[in-house]
Amino acid sequence: MPASQNAGMRAFHADHTEPRLPPGHRFPMHKYRLLREAVARELPQLQVQAADPASEGELALVHAPSYVAAVLEGWLTAQQQREIGFPWSPGMAERSRRSVGATVMAARAALAEGVAANLAGGTHHAGVAQGGGFCVFNDIAVAARLMQAEAWRHAGRNLRVAVIDLDVHQGNGTAEVFSDDPSVYTLSIHGAKNFPFRKVASDLDVDLPDACGDEVYLAALDRALAQLWAEHRERHDRDPDLLFYQAGVDVLAGDRLGRLQLSAPAVAERDRRVLAAALERRIPLVLTMGGGYAEPIELTVSAQLSTLTLAAQAHQRWRSGVASAAQAKLTPA
Repeated sequence: MPASQNAGMRAFHADHTEPRLPPGHRFPMHKYRLLREAVARELPQLQVQAADPASEGELALVHAPSYVAAVLEGWLTAQQQREIGFPWSPGMAERSRRSVGATVMAARAALAEGVAANLAGGTHHAGVAQGGGFCVFNDIAVAARLMQAEAWRHAGRNLRVAVIDLDVHQGNGTAEVFSDDPSVYTLSIHGAKNFPFRKVASDLDVDLPDACGDEVYLAALDRALAQLWAEHRERHDRDPDLLFYQAGVDVLAGDRLGRLQLSAPAVAERDRRVLAAALERRIPLVLTMGGGYAEPIELTVSAQLSTLTLAAQAHQRWRSGVASAAQAKLTPA
């Protein structure tokens, strides 16, 4: 049912299916629960909902059926599990399906209401036939392909998509999936010396040096966004119809897997610029959280909460019919 004019932004989660990892595992799986709890305290206006699982057919829009079956039925080899970074379990498979489902549900909500979020997602290292870097299935790729299929089926519409990936790690899986697909424009701004060490070319890659600094980063972002809009218009004679924003906060200073070392205000300003650009152009935006591995993990949760606060502002302005650049201004938390 469509949300009312004054309803808050919709956000979807899958942490109720959180798998148990071995003691001492380096991935902070509990950060997703901490974020949902922080949203309940600080952003009660958000409409938070548990996600449905993606179907095997939906996953097969992007991933090889043999790989989908290996994940869902427990056939992953030891090497595949090492590359993913998680041991296989029924909980791991279920949570991976629901994380994709959360981005699918957020994409449908964004197309209807302007902005929506997955409180996890952004699993951009998963390619067609393999996972990697704590990514099992590529939620953005699956959701993009599914939204394109639904737009064509329901309205005969060729949906053009752009992915803005600002995680500290390059979105190699997303780049692989869409390497020969001109209907999806992929942009990745990331650390040049960070994982993955073999990059896969996006439509636009911006490699930044370690500890690049806030000013260098934000200037690079402005140039990259301008190039995205210009090249997309040259390719399709219009702006994208749907935008996926992978807003990894592992760019933050103190993140143990990131090396760009941005300040918290700079990360908030990064988010503000992306959200305001989408709002100004009236492009529906799907937000995914991406990476974040700060110590303590509460620093990651705080930065993600700031991202969601700005997204909620953008949603409110979208629902109010705001379109001008002056009115699109958002206030970093």
